[in-house]
Amino acid sequence: MCAGFKAGTGDAHHLVNRTKKDVVFLEVGDRSVGDSVSYPDDDVVAVYGADGKFKYSRKDGTPY
Repeated sequence: MCAGFKAGTGDAHHLVNRTKKDVVFLEVGDRSVGDSVSYPDDDVVAVYGADGKFKYSRKDGTPY
């Protein structure tokens, strides 16, 4: 199975395993400097930095 989630909709998504079996989840993508993600249900934004780490903040820019 393959699932896609359109970016920029303002709608959060998540995966739930409702079985008693283990699930293998493979996420495909890259991490380019400046990539960002917003969690609309939580006041969190993450930006990928040149140091190879995400920097988390609130949507108003204050540190998380």
